[in-house]
Amino acid sequence: MDKKIRVTILDDHQNIIDGYVFRLSANPQIEVAATIGFGDLLEPTLAEHPTDVLLLDVNVPTSAENPNPYPILYAIPKLLQIYAGLNILVISMYAERGLIRAVMEAGASGYILKDDQTTARDLGSVVISVAGGGIYFSQKAHQLYTKHLSKESDLTARQLEVLSLCAAYPNNTTAVLAGIMAVSNSTVRNLLSTAYLKLEVNNRAAAIARAQQMGLITPNTAAHPK
Repeated sequence: MDKKIRVTILDDHQNIIDGYVFRLSANPQIEVAATIGFGDLLEPTLAEHPTDVLLLDVNVPTSAENPNPYPILYAIPKLLQIYAGLNILVISMYAERGLIRAVMEAGASGYILKDDQTTARDLGSVVISVAGGGIYFSQKAHQLYTKHLSKESDLTARQLEVLSLCAAYPNNTTAVLAGIMAVSNSTVRNLLSTAYLKLEVNNRAAAIARAQQMGLITPNTAAHPK
């Protein structure tokens, strides 16, 4: 039997957690590893329960004693550095361009709005895609974020660098790529996610193919000899 995708959920509303668990448990490829309601429980929970995808509410209390918001913009890069195979999918009620940009730059793999019923119904497929290295946005969040990116539509030198490394070493993990480039895991994730959006794809293989097709990185002449 193939290994299941393990999901941990951080949200401070039990009814929302129950809804996610109901949707995800219906998919035989997914296992809910843990559910928690306070931010300070996240690190010990991930240490105890290996996790592939973290569903992270953007606004949860730090602890039972501290009702202030858990600092996810600090936590996301830290967690991705500790757990190289972790993928973080942010779920929020806030459709704010600045917040979407901040969590993506921190290394998240997507941004889902809580009122997005279409995504809620297909949450299992979304989780599977993100676990495989893809990205996902609710439609409104996607529009807000790509509007920001449209001001800088060309791929940067650093984005082309990481795509060229992906093309040369397609089986390398994010952690290995980060080591080669001497940057953090969250930086590599941000470079890749913004490149995907600019190339209008949602995963690494499609991005490599599109960049090669556009002549932005060296084409694969081994696969297509002259």
